[in-house]
Amino acid sequence: MSEDKLKKVLSPLMLWGLGVGYVISGMYFGWNLGLAEGGTYGLAIATFFVIIMYVTFTFSYTEMACAIPKAGGAFEYANKGLGKHLGFIAGIAQNIEFVFAPPAIAAAIGAYLNLLYPSIDLMVFAIGAYIIFTGINILGVKLAASFELVITVLAVIELLIFAGVALPEFELNNLQLNPMPNGVSGIFAAIPFAIWFFLAIEGVANVAEEAINPQRSVLIGFGSAILTLVILCLLTFVSAVGVAGWEAVVYPVGSTVASDSPLPLALSKIINSGHVLYKLLIGIGLLGLVASFHGIILAGGRATFEFGRVGYAPKILGKVHHRFKTPANSLIVNMLVGIVALATGKTSEIITIACFGALALYIVSMLSFFALRKKQPEMERPFKVPMYPSFPLIALIIATIALVSMSYYNPITALVFISIVGLSYLYFLVFLNKEYEIK
Repeated sequence: MSEDKLKKVLSPLMLWGLGVGYVISGMYFGWNLGLAEGGTYGLAIATFFVIIMYVTFTFSYTEMACAIPKAGGAFEYANKGLGKHLGFIAGIAQNIEFVFAPPAIAAAIGAYLNLLYPSIDLMVFAIGAYIIFTGINILGVKLAASFELVITVLAVIELLIFAGVALPEFELNNLQLNPMPNGVSGIFAAIPFAIWFFLAIEGVANVAEEAINPQRSVLIGFGSAILTLVILCLLTFVSAVGVAGWEAVVYPVGSTVASDSPLPLALSKIINSGHVLYKLLIGIGLLGLVASFHGIILAGGRATFEFGRVGYAPKILGKVHHRFKTPANSLIVNMLVGIVALATGKTSEIITIACFGALALYIVSMLSFFALRKKQPEMERPFKVPMYPSFPLIALIIATIALVSMSYYNPITALVFISIVGLSYLYFLVFLNKEYEIK
Protein backbone atom coordinates (compact mmCIF):
# COMPACT_ATOMS: atom_id res chain seq x y z
CA MET A 1 0.00 0.00 0.00
CA SER A 2 3.05 2.30 0.30
CA GLU A 3 2.76 3.25 -3.34
CA ASP A 4 -0.47 5.18 -2.74
CA LYS A 5 0.32 6.73 0.63
CA LEU A 6 1.12 10.43 1.01
CA LYS A 7 3.80 11.68 3.41
CA LYS A 8 2.80 13.50 6.67
CA VAL A 9 4.98 16.64 6.81
CA LEU A 10 2.67 19.69 7.04
CA SER A 11 2.48 21.87 10.18
CA PRO A 12 -0.39 24.27 11.11
CA LEU A 13 1.74 27.20 9.91
CA MET A 14 2.23 25.54 6.52
CA LEU A 15 -1.53 24.90 6.30
CA TRP A 16 -2.17 28.59 7.05
CA GLY A 17 0.26 29.49 4.28
CA LEU A 18 -1.51 27.16 1.87
CA GLY A 19 -5.00 28.37 2.83
CA VAL A 20 -4.14 32.06 2.44
CA GLY A 21 -1.94 31.38 -0.56
CA TYR A 22 -4.69 29.53 -2.47
CA VAL A 23 -6.84 32.65 -2.27
CA ILE A 24 -4.66 35.73 -2.05
CA SER A 25 -4.46 36.43 -5.80
CA GLY A 26 -8.16 37.31 -5.52
CA MET A 27 -7.12 40.41 -3.58
CA TYR A 28 -4.77 41.49 -6.36
CA PHE A 29 -6.93 41.04 -9.46
CA GLY A 30 -10.40 40.04 -10.61
CA TRP A 31 -12.52 41.30 -7.71
CA ASN A 32 -12.70 44.82 -9.14
CA LEU A 33 -14.62 43.51 -12.18
CA GLY A 34 -17.54 43.09 -9.78
CA LEU A 35 -17.55 46.86 -9.30
CA ALA A 36 -18.40 47.29 -12.98
CA GLU A 37 -21.42 45.04 -12.40
CA GLY A 38 -22.65 46.24 -9.02
CA GLY A 39 -20.77 49.40 -8.09
CA THR A 40 -19.43 49.90 -4.57
CA TYR A 41 -22.68 49.00 -2.80
CA GLY A 42 -23.58 46.12 -5.12
CA LEU A 43 -20.21 44.37 -4.76
CA ALA A 44 -20.11 45.19 -1.04
CA ILE A 45 -23.51 43.57 -0.45
CA ALA A 46 -22.54 40.51 -2.53
CA THR A 47 -19.24 40.27 -0.63
CA PHE A 48 -21.03 40.57 2.74
CA PHE A 49 -23.14 37.49 2.01
CA VAL A 50 -20.21 35.63 0.44
CA ILE A 51 -18.14 36.23 3.60
CA ILE A 52 -21.00 34.80 5.69
CA MET A 53 -21.13 31.80 3.33
CA TYR A 54 -17.38 31.16 3.56
CA VAL A 55 -17.17 31.56 7.35
CA THR A 56 -20.08 29.19 7.99
CA PHE A 57 -18.92 26.81 5.25
CA THR A 58 -15.31 26.73 6.49
CA PHE A 59 -16.30 25.80 10.06
CA SER A 60 -18.64 23.08 8.74
CA TYR A 61 -16.04 21.79 6.28
CA THR A 62 -13.41 21.71 9.03
CA GLU A 63 -15.53 19.27 11.02
CA MET A 64 -15.51 16.84 8.10
CA ALA A 65 -11.83 17.46 7.27
CA CYS A 66 -10.79 16.64 10.85
CA ALA A 67 -13.00 13.55 10.99
CA ILE A 68 -12.02 12.28 7.51
CA PRO A 69 -8.51 13.61 6.74
CA LYS A 70 -8.22 12.31 3.18
CA ALA A 71 -6.75 13.92 0.04
CA GLY A 72 -10.08 13.78 -1.78
CA GLY A 73 -11.70 16.38 0.48
CA ALA A 74 -15.32 16.97 -0.53
CA PHE A 75 -15.34 13.85 -2.70
CA GLU A 76 -14.57 11.68 0.34
CA TYR A 77 -17.23 13.35 2.48
CA ALA A 78 -19.94 13.03 -0.19
CA ASN A 79 -18.97 9.44 -0.93
CA LYS A 80 -19.43 8.47 2.70
CA GLY A 81 -22.51 10.60 3.35
CA LEU A 82 -24.47 10.55 0.09
CA GLY A 83 -23.19 7.52 -1.81
CA LYS A 84 -20.89 7.01 -4.77
CA HIS A 85 -23.02 8.82 -7.39
CA LEU A 86 -23.19 12.15 -5.57
CA GLY A 87 -19.65 11.46 -4.40
CA PHE A 88 -18.58 11.39 -8.02
CA ILE A 89 -20.45 14.65 -8.73
CA ALA A 90 -18.71 16.30 -5.75
CA GLY A 91 -15.37 15.07 -7.00
CA ILE A 92 -15.95 16.37 -10.53
CA ALA A 93 -17.07 19.77 -9.19
CA GLN A 94 -13.95 19.93 -7.04
CA ASN A 95 -11.70 18.99 -9.94
CA ILE A 96 -13.33 21.60 -12.18
CA GLU A 97 -12.66 24.29 -9.58
CA PHE A 98 -9.04 23.31 -9.02
CA VAL A 99 -8.23 22.60 -12.66
CA PHE A 100 -9.85 25.74 -14.14
CA ALA A 101 -8.74 28.33 -11.56
CA PRO A 102 -4.98 27.99 -12.32
CA PRO A 103 -5.19 28.82 -16.06
CA ALA A 104 -7.03 32.06 -15.24
CA ILE A 105 -4.24 33.00 -12.84
CA ALA A 106 -1.57 31.83 -15.31
CA ALA A 107 -3.07 34.20 -17.89
CA ALA A 108 -2.74 37.06 -15.40
CA ILE A 109 0.88 36.08 -14.65
CA GLY A 110 1.63 35.98 -18.38
CA ALA A 111 -0.04 39.33 -19.05
CA TYR A 112 1.81 40.87 -16.11
CA LEU A 113 5.26 39.70 -17.29
CA ASN A 114 4.39 40.62 -20.86
CA LEU A 115 4.10 44.26 -19.72
CA LEU A 116 7.67 44.07 -18.42
CA TYR A 117 8.96 42.12 -21.42
CA PRO A 118 6.63 42.98 -24.34
CA SER A 119 8.78 41.19 -26.92
CA ILE A 120 7.91 37.83 -25.34
CA ASP A 121 4.39 36.45 -25.85
CA LEU A 122 2.35 36.13 -22.65
CA MET A 123 1.61 32.45 -23.42
CA VAL A 124 5.33 31.68 -23.09
CA PHE A 125 5.31 33.08 -19.55
CA ALA A 126 2.00 31.41 -18.68
CA ILE A 127 3.04 27.94 -19.89
CA GLY A 128 6.47 28.41 -18.35
CA ALA A 129 4.82 29.13 -14.99
CA TYR A 130 2.78 25.92 -15.30
CA ILE A 131 5.87 23.82 -15.96
CA ILE A 132 7.95 25.40 -13.17
CA PHE A 133 5.35 25.19 -10.41
CA THR A 134 4.09 21.75 -11.38
CA GLY A 135 7.74 20.67 -11.15
CA ILE A 136 8.11 22.16 -7.66
CA ASN A 137 5.00 20.28 -6.55
CA ILE A 138 6.32 16.99 -7.95
CA LEU A 139 9.62 17.38 -6.05
CA GLY A 140 7.91 17.22 -2.66
CA VAL A 141 4.99 18.62 -0.68
CA LYS A 142 7.22 20.01 2.10
CA LEU A 143 9.27 21.95 -0.44
CA ALA A 144 6.07 23.13 -2.17
CA ALA A 145 4.40 24.17 1.10
CA SER A 146 7.55 25.92 2.39
CA PHE A 147 7.83 27.87 -0.86
CA GLU A 148 4.13 28.71 -0.64
CA LEU A 149 4.52 29.98 2.93
CA VAL A 150 7.33 32.39 1.99
CA ILE A 151 5.57 33.95 -1.01
CA THR A 152 2.25 34.11 0.86
CA VAL A 153 3.82 36.04 3.75
CA LEU A 154 5.39 38.48 1.27
CA ALA A 155 2.05 38.91 -0.54
CA VAL A 156 0.24 39.60 2.76
CA ILE A 157 2.88 42.17 3.75
CA GLU A 158 2.44 43.90 0.39
CA LEU A 159 -1.33 44.19 0.88
CA LEU A 160 -0.70 45.75 4.29
CA ILE A 161 1.77 48.22 2.73
CA PHE A 162 -0.83 49.10 0.09
CA ALA A 163 -3.47 49.72 2.76
CA GLY A 164 -0.98 51.82 4.73
CA VAL A 165 -0.41 54.05 1.69
CA ALA A 166 -4.06 54.21 0.57
CA LEU A 167 -5.96 54.62 3.84
CA PRO A 168 -4.59 58.13 4.63
CA GLU A 169 -6.18 59.20 1.31
CA PHE A 170 -9.50 57.48 2.10
CA GLU A 171 -12.64 59.60 1.83
CA LEU A 172 -16.08 58.26 2.75
CA ASN A 173 -17.67 60.19 -0.14
CA ASN A 174 -15.67 58.10 -2.61
CA LEU A 175 -17.59 54.99 -1.53
CA GLN A 176 -20.83 56.78 -2.46
CA LEU A 177 -19.95 57.76 -6.03
CA ASN A 178 -22.45 56.07 -8.38
CA PRO A 179 -22.75 53.26 -5.79
CA MET A 180 -25.24 50.98 -7.63
CA PRO A 181 -25.04 51.66 -11.39
CA ASN A 182 -27.18 48.62 -12.27
CA GLY A 183 -29.54 48.60 -9.30
CA VAL A 184 -30.38 45.46 -7.36
CA SER A 185 -29.56 43.19 -10.32
CA GLY A 186 -25.95 44.36 -10.03
CA ILE A 187 -25.68 42.64 -6.63
CA PHE A 188 -26.37 39.25 -8.19
CA ALA A 189 -24.18 39.93 -11.22
CA ALA A 190 -21.28 40.75 -8.87
CA ILE A 191 -21.46 37.41 -7.02
CA PRO A 192 -18.71 35.56 -9.00
CA PHE A 193 -16.27 38.37 -8.31
CA ALA A 194 -17.13 38.39 -4.60
CA ILE A 195 -16.48 34.63 -4.58
CA TRP A 196 -13.12 35.27 -6.29
CA PHE A 197 -12.00 36.97 -3.05
CA PHE A 198 -12.13 33.55 -1.30
CA LEU A 199 -12.19 30.88 -4.04
CA ALA A 200 -10.29 27.67 -3.18
CA ILE A 201 -9.90 28.19 0.59
CA GLU A 202 -11.34 24.69 1.01
CA GLY A 203 -8.18 23.31 -0.62
CA VAL A 204 -6.70 23.05 2.89
CA ALA A 205 -8.80 19.92 3.37
CA ASN A 206 -7.15 18.27 0.38
CA VAL A 207 -3.76 18.19 2.11
CA ALA A 208 -5.17 17.00 5.47
CA GLU A 209 -3.78 13.53 4.78
CA GLU A 210 -0.27 15.05 4.66
CA ALA A 211 -0.68 17.07 7.88
CA ILE A 212 1.14 16.22 11.09
CA ASN A 213 -1.69 15.52 13.58
CA PRO A 214 -4.42 16.50 11.08
CA GLN A 215 -7.18 16.86 13.68
CA ARG A 216 -5.31 19.72 15.36
CA SER A 217 -3.41 21.13 12.37
CA VAL A 218 -6.38 21.42 10.01
CA LEU A 219 -8.48 23.26 12.60
CA ILE A 220 -5.73 25.78 13.34
CA GLY A 221 -4.69 26.17 9.70
CA PHE A 222 -8.24 26.50 8.32
CA GLY A 223 -9.48 28.82 11.06
CA SER A 224 -6.53 31.21 10.97
CA ALA A 225 -6.57 31.28 7.15
CA ILE A 226 -10.23 32.32 6.83
CA LEU A 227 -9.79 34.98 9.54
CA THR A 228 -6.74 36.40 7.73
CA LEU A 229 -8.56 36.44 4.39
CA VAL A 230 -11.68 38.20 5.71
CA ILE A 231 -9.50 40.96 7.22
CA LEU A 232 -7.46 41.34 4.01
CA CYS A 233 -10.63 41.39 1.86
CA LEU A 234 -12.25 44.20 3.85
CA LEU A 235 -8.99 46.16 4.09
CA THR A 236 -8.23 45.88 0.37
CA PHE A 237 -11.78 46.70 -0.75
CA VAL A 238 -12.19 49.78 1.44
CA SER A 239 -8.71 51.19 0.93
CA ALA A 240 -8.72 50.73 -2.87
CA VAL A 241 -12.21 52.12 -3.57
CA GLY A 242 -11.86 54.85 -0.94
CA VAL A 243 -9.04 56.59 -2.82
CA ALA A 244 -11.06 57.88 -5.79
CA GLY A 245 -14.25 55.82 -6.17
CA TRP A 246 -14.91 52.45 -7.79
CA GLU A 247 -14.47 53.56 -11.41
CA ALA A 248 -10.87 54.59 -10.68
CA VAL A 249 -9.95 50.98 -9.84
CA VAL A 250 -11.82 49.46 -12.78
CA TYR A 251 -11.04 51.67 -15.77
CA PRO A 252 -7.59 53.10 -16.61
CA VAL A 253 -7.55 56.78 -17.54
CA GLY A 254 -8.98 57.24 -21.04
CA SER A 255 -10.18 53.62 -21.34
CA THR A 256 -13.56 51.93 -21.15
CA VAL A 257 -12.03 48.45 -20.89
CA ALA A 258 -11.94 47.01 -17.35
CA SER A 259 -8.47 46.45 -15.92
CA ASP A 260 -7.14 43.40 -14.05
CA SER A 261 -4.89 45.65 -11.93
CA PRO A 262 -7.04 47.50 -9.36
CA LEU A 263 -4.31 48.13 -6.78
CA PRO A 264 -1.83 49.84 -9.14
CA LEU A 265 -4.73 51.95 -10.48
CA ALA A 266 -5.60 53.08 -6.94
CA LEU A 267 -1.96 53.70 -6.09
CA SER A 268 -1.44 55.77 -9.27
CA LYS A 269 -3.94 58.29 -7.83
CA ILE A 270 -1.66 58.79 -4.81
CA ILE A 271 1.96 58.45 -5.95
CA ASN A 272 3.91 58.65 -9.20
CA SER A 273 4.47 55.44 -11.17
CA GLY A 274 8.22 55.95 -10.69
CA HIS A 275 7.92 55.96 -6.88
CA VAL A 276 9.65 53.09 -5.05
CA LEU A 277 6.40 52.05 -3.31
CA TYR A 278 4.61 51.83 -6.65
CA LYS A 279 7.34 49.59 -8.06
CA LEU A 280 7.31 47.53 -4.86
CA LEU A 281 3.57 46.89 -5.22
CA ILE A 282 3.98 45.84 -8.84
CA GLY A 283 6.91 43.57 -7.99
CA ILE A 284 5.44 41.80 -4.97
CA GLY A 285 1.96 41.87 -6.52
CA LEU A 286 3.20 39.18 -8.88
CA LEU A 287 3.93 37.01 -5.83
CA GLY A 288 0.24 37.17 -4.89
CA LEU A 289 -0.61 35.61 -8.24
CA VAL A 290 2.16 33.04 -7.90
CA ALA A 291 1.04 32.07 -4.39
CA SER A 292 -2.49 31.22 -5.53
CA PHE A 293 -1.34 29.60 -8.77
CA HIS A 294 1.14 27.37 -7.01
CA GLY A 295 -1.19 26.57 -4.09
CA ILE A 296 -4.18 25.58 -6.21
CA ILE A 297 -1.95 23.37 -8.38
CA LEU A 298 -0.94 21.60 -5.14
CA ALA A 299 -4.54 21.11 -3.95
CA GLY A 300 -5.79 20.16 -7.41
CA GLY A 301 -3.16 17.46 -7.70
CA ARG A 302 -4.47 15.87 -4.49
CA ALA A 303 -8.10 16.02 -5.63
CA THR A 304 -7.31 14.31 -8.96
CA PHE A 305 -5.02 11.82 -7.20
CA GLU A 306 -7.81 10.68 -4.87
CA PHE A 307 -10.18 10.31 -7.82
CA GLY A 308 -7.72 7.92 -9.42
CA ARG A 309 -6.86 6.14 -6.16
CA VAL A 310 -10.46 5.00 -5.60
CA GLY A 311 -11.11 4.12 -9.24
CA TYR A 312 -13.31 7.07 -10.28
CA ALA A 313 -10.68 8.07 -12.85
CA PRO A 314 -7.89 6.10 -14.59
CA LYS A 315 -5.89 4.33 -11.87
CA ILE A 316 -2.60 5.77 -13.09
CA LEU A 317 -3.74 9.12 -11.61
CA GLY A 318 -3.89 7.51 -8.17
CA LYS A 319 -0.21 6.55 -8.07
CA VAL A 320 2.38 8.27 -5.89
CA HIS A 321 5.86 8.96 -7.26
CA HIS A 322 8.14 6.28 -5.77
CA ARG A 323 10.90 8.75 -4.88
CA PHE A 324 9.18 12.06 -4.09
CA LYS A 325 5.98 10.59 -2.57
CA THR A 326 3.84 13.13 -4.45
CA PRO A 327 0.92 12.60 -6.91
CA ALA A 328 3.11 13.34 -9.93
CA ASN A 329 0.81 11.79 -12.56
CA SER A 330 -2.25 13.77 -11.49
CA LEU A 331 -0.20 16.99 -11.31
CA ILE A 332 1.01 16.51 -14.89
CA VAL A 333 -2.46 15.70 -16.24
CA ASN A 334 -3.95 18.75 -14.51
CA MET A 335 -1.21 20.89 -16.04
CA LEU A 336 -1.96 19.63 -19.56
CA VAL A 337 -5.72 20.27 -19.17
CA GLY A 338 -4.97 23.73 -17.75
CA ILE A 339 -2.73 24.63 -20.69
CA VAL A 340 -5.51 23.66 -23.11
CA ALA A 341 -7.95 25.91 -21.20
CA LEU A 342 -5.34 28.67 -21.15
CA ALA A 343 -4.98 28.47 -24.92
CA THR A 344 -8.65 29.42 -25.41
CA GLY A 345 -7.87 32.93 -24.15
CA LYS A 346 -11.26 33.17 -22.39
CA THR A 347 -10.03 34.16 -18.93
CA SER A 348 -13.30 35.57 -17.55
CA GLU A 349 -15.24 32.49 -18.65
CA ILE A 350 -12.60 30.22 -17.10
CA ILE A 351 -12.93 32.10 -13.78
CA THR A 352 -16.72 31.73 -13.92
CA ILE A 353 -16.51 27.97 -14.62
CA ALA A 354 -14.20 27.63 -11.61
CA CYS A 355 -16.80 29.49 -9.51
CA PHE A 356 -19.55 27.14 -10.75
CA GLY A 357 -17.40 24.19 -9.66
CA ALA A 358 -16.82 25.77 -6.25
CA LEU A 359 -20.51 26.48 -5.59
CA ALA A 360 -21.58 22.99 -6.67
CA LEU A 361 -18.90 21.64 -4.35
CA TYR A 362 -20.12 23.75 -1.42
CA ILE A 363 -23.74 22.65 -1.92
CA VAL A 364 -22.96 18.93 -2.11
CA SER A 365 -20.52 19.27 0.81
CA MET A 366 -23.16 20.78 3.10
CA LEU A 367 -25.64 18.08 2.09
CA SER A 368 -22.91 15.55 2.93
CA PHE A 369 -22.42 17.25 6.30
CA PHE A 370 -26.06 16.72 7.29
CA ALA A 371 -26.06 13.17 5.91
CA LEU A 372 -22.95 12.23 7.91
CA ARG A 373 -24.39 13.72 11.10
CA LYS A 374 -27.51 11.60 10.60
CA LYS A 375 -25.97 8.35 9.29
CA GLN A 376 -22.79 8.25 11.37
CA PRO A 377 -23.47 10.08 14.65
CA GLU A 378 -20.87 7.86 16.37
CA MET A 379 -18.05 8.99 14.05
CA GLU A 380 -15.17 10.55 15.96
CA ARG A 381 -15.30 14.31 15.37
CA PRO A 382 -12.31 16.03 17.01
CA PHE A 383 -13.86 19.36 16.03
CA LYS A 384 -17.57 20.12 15.85
CA VAL A 385 -19.04 23.11 14.04
CA PRO A 386 -20.45 25.80 16.37
CA MET A 387 -24.12 26.78 16.19
CA TYR A 388 -25.24 23.54 14.56
CA PRO A 389 -27.37 23.31 12.42
CA SER A 390 -27.38 27.05 11.64
CA PHE A 391 -23.84 27.29 10.21
CA PRO A 392 -24.06 24.51 7.58
CA LEU A 393 -27.65 25.51 6.73
CA ILE A 394 -26.67 29.16 6.14
CA ALA A 395 -23.76 28.06 3.93
CA LEU A 396 -26.08 25.76 1.95
CA ILE A 397 -28.75 28.43 1.39
CA ILE A 398 -26.34 31.19 0.30
CA ALA A 399 -24.41 28.83 -2.01
CA THR A 400 -27.65 27.68 -3.65
CA ILE A 401 -28.87 31.25 -4.23
CA ALA A 402 -25.44 32.18 -5.62
CA LEU A 403 -25.45 29.21 -8.02
CA VAL A 404 -28.93 30.05 -9.33
CA SER A 405 -27.98 33.72 -9.75
CA MET A 406 -24.78 32.90 -11.59
CA SER A 407 -26.64 30.54 -13.91
CA TYR A 408 -29.13 33.31 -14.74
CA TYR A 409 -26.43 35.87 -15.55
CA ASN A 410 -24.04 33.42 -17.26
CA PRO A 411 -26.29 30.94 -19.11
CA ILE A 412 -23.73 29.85 -21.72
CA THR A 413 -21.00 29.24 -19.15
CA ALA A 414 -23.53 27.41 -16.96
CA LEU A 415 -24.34 25.15 -19.92
CA VAL A 416 -20.64 24.42 -20.46
CA PHE A 417 -20.24 23.54 -16.78
CA ILE A 418 -23.32 21.27 -16.79
CA SER A 419 -22.05 19.59 -19.98
CA ILE A 420 -18.65 18.84 -18.42
CA VAL A 421 -20.28 17.38 -15.30
CA GLY A 422 -22.87 15.45 -17.36
CA LEU A 423 -20.38 13.90 -19.77
CA SER A 424 -18.05 12.98 -16.91
CA TYR A 425 -20.89 11.32 -15.04
CA LEU A 426 -21.89 9.41 -18.18
CA TYR A 427 -18.30 8.18 -18.50
CA PHE A 428 -18.45 7.07 -14.87
CA LEU A 429 -21.72 5.16 -15.38
CA VAL A 430 -20.55 3.40 -18.54
CA PHE A 431 -16.90 2.63 -17.78
CA LEU A 432 -16.23 2.93 -14.05
CA ASN A 433 -19.44 2.21 -12.13
CA LYS A 434 -19.34 -1.59 -12.39
CA GLU A 435 -15.62 -1.70 -11.77
CA TYR A 436 -16.12 0.30 -8.60
CA GLU A 437 -18.85 -2.05 -7.39
CA ILE A 438 -16.59 -5.07 -7.82
CA LYS A 439 -13.87 -3.54 -5.61
